[in-house]
Amino acid sequence: MAPAPRPRRSAVFPTRLTRRVTAVAVAAVLVAGCGSTGSGDAGASAASGSAASAGKPLTVFAAASLTETFTTLGATFEAAHPGTKVTFNFGSSATLAQQITQGAPADVFAAASPATMKTVTDAGLAAGTPATFVRNRLEIALPPGNPAKIDELKDLADPKVKVALCAAQVPCGAAAVKALDAARLKVTPVTLEQDVKATLTKVELGEVDAALVYRTDVLAAGGKVKGVDFPEAAQAINDYPVAALSKAPQPELARQFVDLVLSPQGLDVLTAAGFESP
Repeated sequence: MAPAPRPRRSAVFPTRLTRRVTAVAVAAVLVAGCGSTGSGDAGASAASGSAASAGKPLTVFAAASLTETFTTLGATFEAAHPGTKVTFNFGSSATLAQQITQGAPADVFAAASPATMKTVTDAGLAAGTPATFVRNRLEIALPPGNPAKIDELKDLADPKVKVALCAAQVPCGAAAVKALDAARLKVTPVTLEQDVKATLTKVELGEVDAALVYRTDVLAAGGKVKGVDFPEAAQAINDYPVAALSKAPQPELARQFVDLVLSPQGLDVLTAAGFESP
């Protein structure tokens, strides 16, 4: 009689092994899946936190003569509002006012004269009444060494002296007109510039013998120019108003920035640069 065939365990063993491997694999997938989901949530949270920390942009339109002081105040504001980025548009107040009335997005406007601020308020674009925060007066800016030997305002009337002035429609130009009228002087400039910084640059480059600019800009230029006071400047002092704008993309931040400008801290920064208290 032939021996009975042995049971075939090889078919059973692989089946059990397969089930066990499959179970382990599924568990691993589930664990990995849970871990992946957790990591995804953490990543999303981190991304969300990063987005939150990115803050909101604040756009400030300011007269060119405020470049140095407002840059300092902007850094102070950013430090007090983590994630907020203050962006400045410095230039002629008249040009900035026109840009605002034409729809340029801005949160705050700081002008170098009430007349240029009036362009914005007349258009209904100021949130509340603008506040005067500082005043500024003119000086004669001269190149180092004063090659034209200018000592006082009347020296600018000499036809041989090359003079740069701001254009009459911008605040520094309007102030120059007032000062020259008060002194009863006729000065023919060789160039009319669109803001005070451009006017001062003509002196720094040696392209003119003198310019009428703000005292603050002479101080900001350091040793690049020499400043000379003159009595008639007292009759042409400019008030500087500031206002949050009614269509500000960031109205709360705009109000807070204006508060900083008007604060004792803001005034300290401005007066240290040569501005006068209002």
